[in-house]
Amino acid sequence: MSSLPFVADSPPTPSGSVGASTPAFSPLYQQIKGLILQSLQQGEWKPGEAIPSEMELAARFRVSQGTVRKAIDELAAENLVMRKQGKGTFVATHAEQHVQYRFLKLLPDTGDARVEGPAQRQVIDCRRVRASADVARALALRSGDAVMQAKRILSFASVPTILEDIWLPGQAFKGLTAEQLANYQGPTYAMFELDFGVRMVRAEEKIRAVLPDEDQTRLLQVSSVTPLLSVERIAYTYNDVPMELRRGLYLTDTHHYRNELS
Repeated sequence: MSSLPFVADSPPTPSGSVGASTPAFSPLYQQIKGLILQSLQQGEWKPGEAIPSEMELAARFRVSQGTVRKAIDELAAENLVMRKQGKGTFVATHAEQHVQYRFLKLLPDTGDARVEGPAQRQVIDCRRVRASADVARALALRSGDAVMQAKRILSFASVPTILEDIWLPGQAFKGLTAEQLANYQGPTYAMFELDFGVRMVRAEEKIRAVLPDEDQTRLLQVSSVTPLLSVERIAYTYNDVPMELRRGLYLTDTHHYRNELS
């Protein structure tokens, strides 16, 4: 068990008048959520593993089960944990099918991604390089810090459909190889969890329409006037730590980019 701060359902009221320097009030369940997140970040419970029961967590933090339940409700709504009826609450993992498809936005015009099956992966390059200024800024690194850079083509039914450039912090992904990227049978984010202990929990994307340059035309086997969807994604692990910059070019003649807004 990790050493965590004591929390009580009714914390004592600080003496003295309330002034501008008084810390902002944080609801108790939010404090418990933060402590659970801290344990997740420290790897106390691995992806796919069960976390302690609400009763055990309530005893651990010395709060009510209702407070713990509210904290877990928020974590479940954010897809950080999953409740399984009659089994308990588990750390969410990209190996779970419904989590896999949170990050998959390009879908076939006919059928769905599950019917189409996984993409065929061709890794063109995977090497350790120095981060350029824009890559360093996206990953909260210093310019020149080590990053792993990979380039790959994803094909469906042998048709090149996505061209991706990926940058990952060199320290967290030390030893990543082209063979790992090409040969892992499940989702890439699941491999990041299993082999490197890094779980991506959310992402931000920028999307625009572009035309390919000469190299992109050759790799995607399209003409220079073929419109492509450019998607730049920054993926984050716990506590909003950026762990991946991914720039993809998507061919959308047989696929479409789908997003759910809520």
